[in-house]
Amino acid sequence: MTTWLETNRKDLSFEDTAVGRLKKKIWEATDAEIDQILADFGIPSPSELAYPGTYIQTTIRHKVVENRRKNDIVFIPVGCTEQHGTHTVTALDTFMVTQILEAVRRKTAKNGTPCNLVWTPLNYGGHPHHHIGMPGTIHLEDELVKKNLINVMVGLWNDGFRKQILVNNHGHSWLLEAAIQELQKTWNLPGIFRTLDWHRSVREFFRTKSRGGEWDDDFVHADEAETSVMLLLAPEYVEMNYAEETKVEGFLPDGHFDKAVDPFARPSRWSEGQGHFPIELASVPEGVVGRPTIGTAQKAKRVIAAICSYLVLINDEILEAFPPGKLPPIEKTTMRTKDEMVPYLKEPFTEGWKPIYAIPKMGL
Repeated sequence: MTTWLETNRKDLSFEDTAVGRLKKKIWEATDAEIDQILADFGIPSPSELAYPGTYIQTTIRHKVVENRRKNDIVFIPVGCTEQHGTHTVTALDTFMVTQILEAVRRKTAKNGTPCNLVWTPLNYGGHPHHHIGMPGTIHLEDELVKKNLINVMVGLWNDGFRKQILVNNHGHSWLLEAAIQELQKTWNLPGIFRTLDWHRSVREFFRTKSRGGEWDDDFVHADEAETSVMLLLAPEYVEMNYAEETKVEGFLPDGHFDKAVDPFARPSRWSEGQGHFPIELASVPEGVVGRPTIGTAQKAKRVIAAICSYLVLINDEILEAFPPGKLPPIEKTTMRTKDEMVPYLKEPFTEGWKPIYAIPKMGL
């Protein structure tokens, strides 16, 4: 019997790693199996931003400590405020990533080691040049974005959450990468610090039908893909009768710059240049690049099953390698010494503990 994968893989292959095997399993799954995966994650569910016990800030303090002793990983959702068309909300990026991470927390809680979540530190976000000037899009200066993220990460580290995963849902990934680099150049903290664009993490599942996938258009912005994800995760924030279609033409031949999730492995990511295409204000005042009109919740199911499953895999593999309270070796990952870090690595408020703010910085 020919599987869905064999029929539709074309040039697609999966690496023989836990990540590749997971993706292959999701790719091959039947629609019924995908529905079961989503049900295991509690998808769809209402937003839990104000729900007691979901986020560190909304969890009774003694329970925060209990949770941290079981799982000291914290996932940090990163969104923004950005124009996404008249058919949806400017908090789309924030709701999308928080809905995904809330599902991951529900699943890890079922497994007995609930991961930790914090409210997004970037309700507004940084933006590339071509976003600037769009009504509804609120731009933070690059240095402010980096400093904000660094301060949040240091505060979480001080609270005992020393394995930190930034999960990004917006086009400012270079600022998140820069924040991690500056954090470590300044503080030199032992721990695990990572950022990922969730869309790129499961880019295979955004393939168009011409390349063996389930989508009609390549993922760009406020389009078929983003609208479909919102229709699955948060349909109350979408009014499809207001959806508009647009098309943006670049000034140079295609093939040099990739699309939003790097589906073609082209020489440059979309963010690695400006001027080769028009700014949004002059080309798509609708705030849409593509066809949100053809979005459906069904189209988003496989990609959401993939990203939620992948984030659980990250959680599980980190905990297996470094159980709660354990970190990568200090003297192999930082310029600190083991003896120097003793008081700062203790659990907060235990005997001999010192807050990280008492240690001298090592800025370059």
